[in-house]
Amino acid sequence: MRRVFILLGARLHKGLDIVCSDGSIVYAPFDVTLNGKLTVYNDPNKAAINSGINLSGEGLCFKLFYVQPDRTSGTVRAGQRLGVMLPMQSVYPEITSHIHVQMCDRSDPTPHF
Repeated sequence: MRRVFILLGARLHKGLDIVCSDGSIVYAPFDVTLNGKLTVYNDPNKAAINSGINLSGEGLCFKLFYVQPDRTSGTVRAGQRLGVMLPMQSVYPEITSHIHVQMCDRSDPTPHF
């Protein structure tokens, strides 16, 4: 895992990148409730990686970017499949493929994973 802090304009964006290969199966880190699909970008050039999922569990609200979820509602138990890592290399050929974890309140997710 890689902790990422990026300054975007006047605000600090905090997130956690979990390195994995394009097409990897993504599993629930703990029991979670699926709270709907997430649109990552408004750019049609990034359509291949423009998906994610809103989740809650363990008293947390968080988002996973660059994941094609198997479904977008209901519950998933710890260790069960959530979906598939999208093909980041098709949009960013030189990037290290990763799932981006972002807390709903934009706090640092690192202590929870």
